[in-house]
Amino acid sequence: MKVALVHDWLTGMRGGEKCLEAACELFPDADVFTLLHRKGTVSPTIERHRITTSFLQRLPEVHRYYRYLLPLFPAAVERFDLGGYDLVLSMSHAVAKGAIPPVGAEHACYCFSPMRYVWDLYDDYFGRLPKPAELVVSACASRLRLWDVAATARVDRIAAISRHVERRVARYYRREATVIHPPVEDRYFEEGLPSGPGEYLLIVSSLVPYKRIDTAIAAVRRTGEPLWIVGSGPEERRLRRLAPPNVRFLGWQRSDALPDLYRRARALVFPGVEDFGIAPLECQAMGRPVVGLRAGGLCETVAPIGAGGEPTGVLYAEPTVEGLLGGLETLRRHQADFDPARLRRHASAFRRNRFLDELKSFATPGARPC
Repeated sequence: MKVALVHDWLTGMRGGEKCLEAACELFPDADVFTLLHRKGTVSPTIERHRITTSFLQRLPEVHRYYRYLLPLFPAAVERFDLGGYDLVLSMSHAVAKGAIPPVGAEHACYCFSPMRYVWDLYDDYFGRLPKPAELVVSACASRLRLWDVAATARVDRIAAISRHVERRVARYYRREATVIHPPVEDRYFEEGLPSGPGEYLLIVSSLVPYKRIDTAIAAVRRTGEPLWIVGSGPEERRLRRLAPPNVRFLGWQRSDALPDLYRRARALVFPGVEDFGIAPLECQAMGRPVVGLRAGGLCETVAPIGAGGEPTGVLYAEPTVEGLLGGLETLRRHQADFDPARLRRHASAFRRNRFLDELKSFATPGARPC
């Protein structure tokens, strides 16, 4: 069976790329198609595959501004030549699912999210534009929504990364989806567990508007607690200007540095609405709790204190600075209630082998279409 893996872009190892890495293990002879690839930014497991890029790759320094080329993405993904492949497995949060499969091939899509820029997070990305620019962007977004729905008709079956995304697939595409939660890497279960209360609050995230990192910065400005931020992105310059001295930006970190950063933290802070969220599970696997907004994928990965059973974190209700401050106060009162071994057991339900089995079953040609 000849397999094509289609991914939006390869510019770093975030949650989506970790799922692609697992797919590369499942299909070691597969070819990878992506809009653009910045060599050396993804794992050797992905890099060793043959990687085909779109015409966008030929633009000079495109990795610095590719997000502004969103209106060109549909044309770029549709131009991939997938002739001769038996299975197209797209892993998509933007346009990868719009790849055109050859006649007779099956197209399975592992959907990280409907295109968030033009659907439910449009205002987060484009709400601060001046009026003339807003009119142009609004017109482009309308066309992209039409294309996004039409392109989904090319997919034989869809899997979603969470029940939260499953509901959005139904809302925007009128399609059913199988839920396959992304994996936590095995090495997180092989590291030593922490002792003591921890040194700082931690954020591990790309620095983009919908993550609401500014909410966390505003909260620790009032409490004075140390906050360490791992990640990079277009919001970094603005967030640095907002940050008081007790906030430390660590930038992008190698994956092998993350376990120790989690272990030394008091908790992971997660103030945004996430489609799923690998970082909260990685943190729990390292024996540390999560403080986050009670919304999105976090409701599927964190057992909140006060809900009965064995808690693995604190979930607060309001997406505000005051809401997060309340969550941090609950953490202070109950820090001793979070047993590291219990948090690791909770996270173990999301281990890599489970994901590989479910993805293989979903992607196998002849599986029931949704």
